[in-house]
Amino acid sequence: MPDGAATASAPAAAPATGCPIDHDFDPLAPGYLADPYAVADRVREATPVFYAPSLDMWVVSRMEDVEAVFSDHETFSGRIVQDPVFPVCDAARAVLSEGFHPLPVMSNNEPPDHGRIRVHTTKGFSNRRMAVLEPFIRANAERLVGDMLAGERPAEFVHALAFPLPAYTVFRHIGFPDEDAEQLKRWCGNRKLFQWGRATEAEQVAIAENMVAYWHYCQEFTDAKLHDLGDDFASDLLRAHLDDPDQLTLDEVKSVVYGLSFAGHEAVTNLLCNTVRQLLAHREQWDEVCADPELVAAAVEETLRYDSSQISWRRITKKAAVVGGVEIPEGAKVLLLFAAANHDPRRFDGPDRFDIHRANARHHISFGKGIHFCLGAGTARHEARIVLDTLIHMVPSLRLAEDQDFRVFPNITFRGPEQLWLDWD
Repeated sequence: MPDGAATASAPAAAPATGCPIDHDFDPLAPGYLADPYAVADRVREATPVFYAPSLDMWVVSRMEDVEAVFSDHETFSGRIVQDPVFPVCDAARAVLSEGFHPLPVMSNNEPPDHGRIRVHTTKGFSNRRMAVLEPFIRANAERLVGDMLAGERPAEFVHALAFPLPAYTVFRHIGFPDEDAEQLKRWCGNRKLFQWGRATEAEQVAIAENMVAYWHYCQEFTDAKLHDLGDDFASDLLRAHLDDPDQLTLDEVKSVVYGLSFAGHEAVTNLLCNTVRQLLAHREQWDEVCADPELVAAAVEETLRYDSSQISWRRITKKAAVVGGVEIPEGAKVLLLFAAANHDPRRFDGPDRFDIHRANARHHISFGKGIHFCLGAGTARHEARIVLDTLIHMVPSLRLAEDQDFRVFPNITFRGPEQLWLDWD
């Protein structure tokens, strides 16, 4: 999940002689955006590690190799995961120069600082903290589903529930005032376009302005919270800071607050949409879950594998390495292709089949692996289970509206429909 500042793209590293090159691979091409899995399957089986000129990245696609990269943080650094994929224009850089300076603290931080900070951030996702949040999540899910059912049919699920619920949840978790939620959601805007897409100069400037405003809000919020501690994640971090300022600085707390407030809902929105979409598209499995709610957790896990809300992630090499028999030079940007790894037949039988009874569905890579394993994995799963449980109890007749286009937001990493139209009896 994303956090920290957006910086300049790293300088290019030339592919070694003999390195496979795929000039056709473009994760922003319309065909790939519509269905990345067909392309992912092709490259995984034909050239599992290759250089993609469209991105200036080495693409790694087999599960074994993806896991090996994640597990070797001394060779493969996560410091570029928040950097824009494409160069930022001068005008947007000028906007970001106006006091925008969150520190690398989570997914883009390096040892030993990463481990020092993660000790404190991990505590924010304890069982106790999740137990405090559960009634809030469940009440909001029931309210939003009720509002959807009381409105016009068909209903658009992203607007009705999938976007607001995760946003409200992470804002409450951090400790933001409820009345600020709508403004915070607007500031999140199209940030994924800035960092993981191909934004125009005008779009870059507009998004940069929102990022600066959001960062200033997080700074002011944290400064104020320091003198008004409560029972929330930000207060937990600030108590750790007050106990030992050298172990967790105030600027680091502000940066965690900023990063988590975006990371905690973008991927979850996609997970909610993808889970509902796949179950309704495989109607017999929706009916099974309605008949046996104990299958809810399995349905969420299979969605994470089959139709992941994050279909790639990034690394950069600290030194030359060999992955899947291919030499990757020092300073090379690496794209870890979850869309291919989660459908790897070496790991999963019949990988292109959606099956909530799959015994090893949880062996996917959608939350990463190693020292940067997603902090919010448990929360994301928990929210998805609550939403699915709410839907099957309140509206078991739910179905996909006919003749809709499941268009996704054009970026290389986050995947979920921009709109999901639902109907019911």
